[in-house]
Amino acid sequence: MKLLGISGTITGSKTAALVNKVLNEVERNYPDVQVELLDLRNYKLEFCDGRPNSEYNADTQMVIETVNSADFYLVGTPIFQASISGALKNLFDLIPVATFRQKVIGFVATGGTYQHFLVIENQLKPIAGYFRCYIAPSYVYAHSEHFDKNNEIIDSDVMERISSLAHELVLMQRTFKKE
Repeated sequence: MKLLGISGTITGSKTAALVNKVLNEVERNYPDVQVELLDLRNYKLEFCDGRPNSEYNADTQMVIETVNSADFYLVGTPIFQASISGALKNLFDLIPVATFRQKVIGFVATGGTYQHFLVIENQLKPIAGYFRCYIAPSYVYAHSEHFDKNNEIIDSDVMERISSLAHELVLMQRTFKKE
């Protein structure tokens, strides 16, 4: 069972740190779950323009295959201008719709204002609904003040939400995908 954490940005490090915290919590509590981080900062993704996936560069094809091969997902994004990152939107456009169908997906986000948590409810969950995912009801939103100068999470409430989301994702995956 493979959980793919996606850090859906090509800039900054808070989103990857948050995604990694959830993945580490899963790894610590569920050693049978394989976790992997897909950090979009490490790839040169081409813009989606409708051509067949086989015609994109090697990085884009590898990222698409990595997403296709996962059993369930944790998707993270920074919030820019009250919206998800363009890099994450591009990734969603590149991935075949059927890839996410009937798979568990959870969300984390980082931002500079406390109101931006609503992007998860108003943008990410509807996208997951379009993909017909099993959407984790919980999510984690971390504000800039929840991190120290090294981008380590220092807020105990955020840490509790991270732990809860990690357990929820695995519980949902095991419930919906009994093997």
